[in-house]
Amino acid sequence: MIDIREIAAKCLKDESDALLGMIPMLGEDFERAINLLLECKGHVVVSGVGKSGHIGAKIAATLASTGTPAFYVNPLDALHGDLGMIMQDDVCLLISNSGSSDEILHILACLEERKVPVVSMTGNPESLLARHSDCHINVSVKREACPLGLAPTSSTTAALAMGDAIACVLMELRNFKANDFAKFHPAGTLGKKLVTRVKDVMYTENLPIIPPDMKLIDAIINISNGKLGLGVVMEGDELLGIITDGDIRRAVERSKRSNGDFLSLSVADSMTKNPKTIGPDAKLLQIQSMFHRNKIHSLLVVDKDYHLLGIVDYFAIMN
Repeated sequence: MIDIREIAAKCLKDESDALLGMIPMLGEDFERAINLLLECKGHVVVSGVGKSGHIGAKIAATLASTGTPAFYVNPLDALHGDLGMIMQDDVCLLISNSGSSDEILHILACLEERKVPVVSMTGNPESLLARHSDCHINVSVKREACPLGLAPTSSTTAALAMGDAIACVLMELRNFKANDFAKFHPAGTLGKKLVTRVKDVMYTENLPIIPPDMKLIDAIINISNGKLGLGVVMEGDELLGIITDGDIRRAVERSKRSNGDFLSLSVADSMTKNPKTIGPDAKLLQIQSMFHRNKIHSLLVVDKDYHLLGIVDYFAIMN
């Protein structure tokens, strides 16, 4: 009987081994290729045939969205006019596992004549494509993960991963940050977090305001009604602290250990003084970092005079 999970596991292991096997191949030629791509004044033009073409399109998209202007050209279209899209300031990244695809070699010849720099990515360092490129990136694998050893599996995974490695290196060298990423992804979640401010998402109505002399047993009801898992402790307009479900739980535990009377405890006895606050103009990405760093799920929004304006909740901004 065929063991479905065992076959899948073997495929994943074979492809993982193929990726790890490329690490020792990251030599000086890889560094030269990176520098050539980094210094490119135009676009990185990516091309490949068949499965390599699909990989190339993804690599071009990744480069373009991470600070390296790039686009993909179908090799057949390139040989029928689209080579005119490639300019003198561009660098071409040609992908072919064998390094001997006719279409890619024809493109290579045209690029050599026009003196356009070429970076090749192949599984055969001795191939014509590899030997006639300005820089060659070796993505050879020992075997395909395909049970027949025929279908491009490990080899395409290796090329795809190498494309990601190139993009990651270039991002670091360009000092490409999350703010830059968002400029190219304005419709995405990250883009939203970088343009949306706290004041756009904070709660301002029916805030769970609790006086410091309230008994904890009553505060529990107020916190539950507020549906934010906390109460803001205030005396008039003065912000004194915050009390959360966790504060109450810890107060109960302390009371039990000391044989005290939990019912007699007040909010002031158990609240957290100097709670974490944020201004209304902070971006969502900034407060997300504060949530993770301080292991909290809510922040009090205050003005420059420390007056309460609202509450921003982690779960609300994750939507």
